[in-house]
Parts: sequence; C-alpha cells; structure tokens
Amino acid sequence: MRAVLITTAILALSACAATPPADQVILNATVITMDPDNPRAQALAIRDGVFVAVGTNEQAKKHIGPDTEVLDYTGKLVTPGLTDSHYHLRGVGEREMTLNLAGINGLNEFLAKVQDYAEANPDNEWITGRGWIETHWDPPVFPTRHQLDQVVPDRPVFLTRADGHAAIANTRALEIAGIDEHTEAPTGGRIEAGGMLIDTAQQLVRRHIPNGGRPDAKEALRIGGEVAQRQGWVGVHNIVDSWEDVEWLRQLYHEDKMPITNYVAIRWPSEGAEHLLRIGPQIDIVPGKLTVRAIKINLDGALGSRGAALLEPYADDPDNVGLIYHTEDALRDVLTRARDAGIQVWTHAIGDRANRMILDLYEEVLTDSNVGAAPSRRDHRWRIEHAQHLTAEDIPRFAELGVIASMQPSHAIGDLHFAPARLGLERLQYAYAWRSLLNAGAIIAGGSDAPVEVGDPCIELHAATTRSDLDGHVAPGWHPKQALALRHAIKMFTQNAAHASFLKRSRSMIRLGTRANKYAISTRH
Repeated sequence: MRAVLITTAILALSACAATPPADQVILNATVITMDPDNPRAQALAIRDGVFVAVGTNEQAKKHIGPDTEVLDYTGKLVTPGLTDSHYHLRGVGEREMTLNLAGINGLNEFLAKVQDYAEANPDNEWITGRGWIETHWDPPVFPTRHQLDQVVPDRPVFLTRADGHAAIANTRALEIAGIDEHTEAPTGGRIEAGGMLIDTAQQLVRRHIPNGGRPDAKEALRIGGEVAQRQGWVGVHNIVDSWEDVEWLRQLYHEDKMPITNYVAIRWPSEGAEHLLRIGPQIDIVPGKLTVRAIKINLDGALGSRGAALLEPYADDPDNVGLIYHTEDALRDVLTRARDAGIQVWTHAIGDRANRMILDLYEEVLTDSNVGAAPSRRDHRWRIEHAQHLTAEDIPRFAELGVIASMQPSHAIGDLHFAPARLGLERLQYAYAWRSLLNAGAIIAGGSDAPVEVGDPCIELHAATTRSDLDGHVAPGWHPKQALALRHAIKMFTQNAAHASFLKRSRSMIRLGTRANKYAISTRH
C-alpha cells in the first residue's frame, strides 16, 4: 500500500471567459477531501495544477479534452498530501548509508549480518549501525557484548537499537571508552552488565567514534529526503542536531536536491538551539520549504529499553521507574526563554511521569500571572512528542493548555508485543490513547518517528485505524476503542500537521479552486 505523490501548490483559480480542458482527470476514486463543505468526492479534474472539479465522475468528465490524461483510480484512496509530524530526516539517510539492522528476525540473523558487514568492510575502524529491535526475537532479549565479541573480536562495535534510546557495544568498544563494572552512568542513563548502554550512557562510547559513527550529514539529509518522498510524504517535521544541518538543508534546496518541505526543530541542549533562542523564529528560510522555529527537548527514554519515566515501577522490572534527563530548574529556564523568544517547544515524553512533569511545567511557564490569561488562549502551539502513556487525569490537560499531542500510531502496533509486560494490563487503558485525547478536545499531529519506525504513511494509517500489527495481531488489553476513524487518522497527517507547524489548515484540503497543497494516492482503501 504505497503512496504516489503528485506535487502541486496552493494557488487561487483565476476566472476566465473560456474554460480550457483539464490536464488530468481522475475517475472512480475514493477522495477524502478534508473539506467540511464537501468531505467526499468521486473524481477530480486538474488544470495547471489547480483543482477545477472536485465531485462526481460526470462533473470531472466535462473537463476532458483531446490531450487530457484520464486515469481510472478504482480501488484507490486519494487524500490531501500527507505530512509526517515527527521525522528524523538525517537518521533515515544514515540508516541507508550504514549497517541497516531493521527487520532482523532473531539473534543469529543479527550476529550473522554484523559479521558479514565487518568482513565486507575490513577498512572500517569501527563497526556501527542501527535498526535492531529484539521484541520479535525468540526469546525477546537484548544481545550481549560477548555475543558480538564472537563475530567481531578485533574491532570496536557499536549498534544502536531502532528507537535510538539504547545501543549494544562489544568489549573492545567498552575498553576504548574506559567502561568497566565500576563506571557510573551519567544522569539520564544506565549501563547494563551485558554491554547495553541506555539513553545518555551511549555518549560514553559514541564520543570515541570518528564523527560519532555518522556518515556525511548533507548526503544523509539528501538521501533522507528522497526516501521520505518515495514513502509518500510531501513534507516532514524534522528534528536536527545542529544549525549546521539547517545550512545543509538550505544548500540542498538551492541545488534542487530536497523534494519535500522541512519544518525544523533543533535538539536542546545544543549550540544550535541556543542560537535559535537568541535570534527567534526563522520563517521561510527557503520560502514555502524550510522554516526553523522550534526546539526539541528529550525528557525521558523509551519504553522498550525501560527508560520511559513512569509514576509506578515497571511491571517486569519492579526496581525501575525509568529515567528523567533534566532537572525541573533547567527545564523551567529553557521553557521561559523559549516563551519569551516566541519559539515553539517540542518535548519528548513517553512515560506517564514524564508527561505529567512537562504538562505541569508548560502550565506554569505559559500562564501569564500578570493578566491571568489561560494558556489555552495563547497561540504557542507547544507540543509533547509521543505522549504514549498517560493517566486519566492528564488527558484533558492537553486541550485545556492548548498543548498538541504529537503521536506516532506505528509505535502502538510495534510496542503491543512488549508494552503489556512493561506496564501491566491495567495501565494499558490510557496507553496510545488517541480516541481519549480526541474526545477530550486535543489536537493530535501524526508522525512516524522514522527511522525508529519504517516511515510508511500507509502503515501509520493502518495502525491508527486498527490498533493491530501488520499481521492482524492485537495484544490482550489493547483497547480497540482507542482506534480512530479513517477521517480522523488522515486529519492527523494533514490539517493537524499543518496547525502544528503554524500553517493554515485549508492548505491541507482538496478544494475547488486551489492546488490543495499536493495530494496522495494509495493503492487501496
């Protein structure tokens, strides 16, 4: 179910006395327009990139001329162009340029692929890669440094888990980093005996890898853009590490090598984030294509590696409540500076404790005590990225505070294989709670978190509407009532994605007289 994109741009239709034929007519489609005045259509006619018919087959056929391209889209769904609201463009490119461990089905396959790559690249000083995840393995346990030593004994190995919140290192890599049984993990990190480095502990090894083990940034961004377009996205909300990445993106646009739009957030703490806080929002660095007006804060870790910060201990690790990366004082300071600079804030919060903590801080910082203005009256559009595990008490606060829930449906159908063990069945009631948030009035922006997930919009729509994995499996206690209707799922990736990036929602509609901002066609309903 792969999307094919036809690029257009918003433009008013000029009235004219004669009506020339359309360039293209689409018939027999299922068109979800997201236009409240005309929510569904059967056919489209397009002239000079502008929709001149959005309605029935008969209406569209009136625009057919001798040179009109006529397409029969029976069985295909047409929507406004889809935007991924949480995408790591450079990470996707790097996944293609290094040892890609996505889709590995077991430990033996994992080790064989590492060994084959090491043998094929004898000149690589370090063996680095990303994408493995053990949750589908039998048994579903982390690999160990000793297992890596068996296949690559002579060089350091550092392999990042798919979620980016953990990595496995072999003995040689740990020795280079000076890590032994007496090493203390940094704040927000954990070192495990088998060589697993959780969250910030990864930096103990990563800083010894040439260029952090990362390939050329500009090329990775370029490849990431090609992959995103091929997957079916017309734009991404892109998390970058530095201002240098912004400059690379600018160059790629000027070289006509970036086919999608980028709305950018810079990771904090970093020099790039501090630069943005000083200069304020940078709107249309490349007009209509590149804007930088947000910072991204990581507050806790991931559920799979047991780093998400929970109010109660992990069901399968009763001495562990997860990790918090920053102190409240440090967060309060940066949030206040962002508010004063007009900078949007995105905060990664997965566990219920992390979500409550950042909601409390957002409420404190955004409430104007001088005039008593409620945060919901402000157009700050601050976001919580992931918002995966919540309490019943905190769900209404998103709408009350005007905070956007930026969520990735595919996480739910990946995590369903281990979330019940991590949380226990009772806490699953408000996990990946799209319907509860929607019913409470929250705005949910949809994304994929690629390369943590595949990055396919069709998978995201499937996950949002079924809450079952791609094989149809649903975990016990998975609360199917939290699934969304298709129109609500599409809205996450169209109008809500536009709102989350300060664009007009009308740009994400198929409407007569506009170019509808690009549109997407999937191969089945």
